[in-house]
Amino acid sequence: MKPLNPDEPRHVGRYRLVAALGEGGMGRVLLGVSPDGRLVAVKQVHPGFAHDTGFRSRFRREVQTSRLVSGAYTAAVMDADPDAPTPWLASVFVAGPSLKEAVEEAGPLPPASVRILAVGLASALTEIHRAGVVHRDLKPSNVLLTDDGARVIDFGIARAAEGDSELTHTGSIIGSPGFMSPEQADGRTVTPASDVFSLGALLVMAATGRAPFGGGSTPQVLYNVVHGRPDLGALPPELRQLIEPCLAKDPAHRPAPAQILDFLGLVPPGVTPWPPAVHALIGGQQAQVGQVLALPQPPPPKAAKRRRWPLVAAAVAVVVAIGATVAVVVANQDRSGAGASPSPAGPPRPAPFSPADLRQIDPCKLLPRDSMPGTGPVKPADRSGGLLDQCSLSFDETADRTRSTTVDLSLYNPLPLDGVSPARVDGHDVFFKKHGSSCDAAFKIPTAPDKSITATAQRPAGDACETPREAISVILKEIAGGTAERFPSAAGSAVALDLCREVGSPTDPAGATAGYLNTELHECQWLIDGTGSYILGLLSGTGQDLSVDGQRAVDLAGTKAYEQLDNRDGGTRRCTITWTHRKVDSYLTEEFSLVFTPDPQPPDTTGICAAAEKFVGEVMSRLPPVK
Repeated sequence: MKPLNPDEPRHVGRYRLVAALGEGGMGRVLLGVSPDGRLVAVKQVHPGFAHDTGFRSRFRREVQTSRLVSGAYTAAVMDADPDAPTPWLASVFVAGPSLKEAVEEAGPLPPASVRILAVGLASALTEIHRAGVVHRDLKPSNVLLTDDGARVIDFGIARAAEGDSELTHTGSIIGSPGFMSPEQADGRTVTPASDVFSLGALLVMAATGRAPFGGGSTPQVLYNVVHGRPDLGALPPELRQLIEPCLAKDPAHRPAPAQILDFLGLVPPGVTPWPPAVHALIGGQQAQVGQVLALPQPPPPKAAKRRRWPLVAAAVAVVVAIGATVAVVVANQDRSGAGASPSPAGPPRPAPFSPADLRQIDPCKLLPRDSMPGTGPVKPADRSGGLLDQCSLSFDETADRTRSTTVDLSLYNPLPLDGVSPARVDGHDVFFKKHGSSCDAAFKIPTAPDKSITATAQRPAGDACETPREAISVILKEIAGGTAERFPSAAGSAVALDLCREVGSPTDPAGATAGYLNTELHECQWLIDGTGSYILGLLSGTGQDLSVDGQRAVDLAGTKAYEQLDNRDGGTRRCTITWTHRKVDSYLTEEFSLVFTPDPQPPDTTGICAAAEKFVGEVMSRLPPVK
């Protein structure tokens, strides 16, 4: 908590601002005082989002959704102005550290406190789900510990599970990798059971100080979430009995929050919820608040024109979360969303449907607003993260509740044939494959026969393939006609690079020349007999620190990087190194990640990351400089 600088604005709406509480990739949080003396947390979005009409619309919708949620385990919203020059939202201020801060400062919680925490979280989810909302980002930094229990905050990426389309799922899988459910990490539809999985992962961290699926690179953590077994070995039996069912891979096998509450029973009245060290942190923050409130404050501006918005009685903390919500793997797009076509004097366009062509196309811009009359108007997608060659698009709500509400697009997906015969769509062979209420429509890429351009959608009733068929028709016309929108070009950007061709065949630390293999549009793999494999991928961040638990910072030829040595549970030994290539704007960054997996596997981890560092050094020397 820091007092505001003298030149910083001191009022937002009707609230007097006194201190800065924190800042994240999408905005900052300030301590404010209402006219009646109540303390509020004022969340101001980053100025870069203020000019984005799509963001303002989602912001407004999130505030409206917050009215549906109530309960003693959340922080109520008091006011908001989505139309202000810098949109903001004010919620009740909650004094206390986040669970993340508490565990980092005071260590893991004892079993009795973990049970009290579980009661609070399950009670909060009961109220959230009763309103038809899925939180989608339940993680340690979104849980505050107060003198009388826990509070769940930050519903910025929540969605209405019924009667609404996804509010902020705009072109990516959004969430925090170590605490996502398998279905969320896999890009599938999430239900309230997804929050229960996150609750289980969060309780493991609270009890042990470690996430149940390890650290390391984001792709590795997501793989562990979807396919791996959680590390529950350090849990006492009474907690394992509670937590293990929450981490079931199948959502149907997880308990509901009400069942968790039945299992835990009532918390005895008057019990102290946390260890003394945590209550000391709470007291310390309360003392800090008292200190900043006692500082002399400048008078309010004489001619301030302040808009007043109606009171909103519910809990939401919109997309300006203090904590870093990781938007999983890869984004590189100007926040303005303008995909410019090259001028006549620029380089020629690559052949349609070639990897060089697909690499430059933004899938979030492939379906124009009114291009799908059979399904409905396509909502603008504001990419805030996600695989560059994938995007999930939403449609405006219609009276027909049986229609699809989203469609998932991929420009370089494994071809889902399995004996399926093609059907003709606008002169192209397209393969359709149904999975219950969902359907894939896949077009085989002529220059990569094992890959496809795919559109996938679910539909509660009727023909599940109707929306994918309509989407794939539009996509093929856009790409074949050369009208598909591209990622904005920028000096030093790596988005359009063929990484295999750009890097070539570097020499591994043992002196062997590496032969390469194109595996994805933005990825290259080098295989060396007797050494192993190196996989380089283009990633993106959201302006947050790349470090996570278990990673260490290293300096590679003047570039700050982070490396993770993975040998969890005696499994495959590998080293992952991640570094920032360039800033896209004030929010997004282009990042690279290299994963080295020795083959044959060595008896221990000695020298694995040293070999990866040498390989990265040669890769860096071959990448284009950032101008």
